[in-house]
Amino acid sequence: MHFANVCDPCSIFAAMKILMVCLGNICRSPLAEGILQQKVQEAGLGWTVHSAGTNGYHTGEAPHHLSQKVAKLNGIDISCQRSRRFIPGDFQEYDRIYALAGDVLREIRRMAGKHYDASKVQLLMDALHPGKSLDVPDPWYGPEPGYHQVFAMISDACDQIIQQYAPFQRNQ
Repeated sequence: MHFANVCDPCSIFAAMKILMVCLGNICRSPLAEGILQQKVQEAGLGWTVHSAGTNGYHTGEAPHHLSQKVAKLNGIDISCQRSRRFIPGDFQEYDRIYALAGDVLREIRRMAGKHYDASKVQLLMDALHPGKSLDVPDPWYGPEPGYHQVFAMISDACDQIIQQYAPFQRNQ
């Protein structure tokens, strides 16, 4: 099986920069980073995709072993990712910031303070279900099947992100 190398940085001339954010940056957002990065590469887009967490408890840690396992089962290697904490400067660095849950979105707003830009941030699942304010559930508390469910949800949302933004990138 061929594994996409989603840990190598994209070109510095990336057309779009996207940040995926969850609570600890070890379960959901590393999956989101890996999934979207693979889809970006498959679509031939030069986007940069990273992830972060709001709580900082796991800074420097690799993704949760079940996130890594489920990603690998789907042909994505996220093992070289390392958790980092969201910072207010991320609003200047990234074009789009996707929160994986409502509590994460509220924490981004609080942490960003005067740097908060509502036009750049939204819930990830709003890409699929606009205005419904749906969360990607945190699989941390459950067994492996929850990680598969989260992978599928994130993958569907990432397909929609590619569909939404790729035509604009290809026409430039």
